[in-house]
Amino acid sequence: MIKLLKLPVFLLALVATSAFALPFGSQSALVIDENTGEILLEKNSENVVPIASLTKLMTAMVVLDAKQDMEAVINIDEQDVDVIKHSTSRVPVGASIARKDVLQLALMSSDNRAAAALARTYPGGRDAFVAAVKAKMHVLGMTHTTIEEPTGLSYHNTSTASDLVKMASAASQYPDITRITTDSRDLINIKGRKVEYHNTNGFVGKKGWDIMLSKTGYTTEAGRCIIMKIKAAGKNVIMVLLNASANSMRSRDAMNIRRFVSDERVAMIKPRHSTKQAA
Repeated sequence: MIKLLKLPVFLLALVATSAFALPFGSQSALVIDENTGEILLEKNSENVVPIASLTKLMTAMVVLDAKQDMEAVINIDEQDVDVIKHSTSRVPVGASIARKDVLQLALMSSDNRAAAALARTYPGGRDAFVAAVKAKMHVLGMTHTTIEEPTGLSYHNTSTASDLVKMASAASQYPDITRITTDSRDLINIKGRKVEYHNTNGFVGKKGWDIMLSKTGYTTEAGRCIIMKIKAAGKNVIMVLLNASANSMRSRDAMNIRRFVSDERVAMIKPRHSTKQAA
């Protein structure tokens, strides 16, 4: 698991300069070489902010740690419906879905109803799930993180880019999480018919991207967020981008980081706004 290095003051100044040179639309950012722990780029990485659906990486780890039967069927019910943001879901109440597919829906297509069902059916129920999350955060040293529910819909789910790098590094050690979050699409059996679901990260499966872990997030409070672990120029790089105001800004930040890591010339084009979409 990654250990963040404490850099000398003059190196931190260089990091800050490099980060500022990129046209970051994200309000917080941290880019780490996972193999060495070197900070490659940084911006407001200690700011505590809402994290939206990035929460679901923690949900997945806790669920997998419980070693439940992933073939067991979960019945989606009214308790799983979002009453915080009243968001829509393509997972209907009344559907009976294997736990492994519910996990797929929660991670790949970021379905809130699926994430809620995973917490509800955790051994001991939702309270036990929240307790397990707190224990997991303690083990990972996520001292500036609060997670109160499994979806990220609550603005009380907050963290820093520094803490989320730790979460991303830990999550990338779970083969099921890396496989699911790097699937571009999947067919899930819903009430007797195959329904196609897609990854919320448009870079997954795109030519030129070697992605080993991915999770997007969006709420009004959190803005556009993303965690990715990528391979570029022989490096395993973890990037955390928080609170961009548009998909285009989040995407441009990610592309510029990949160019920077690959020693390509970084494009200095002002990002364009896009319409809001669920993430």
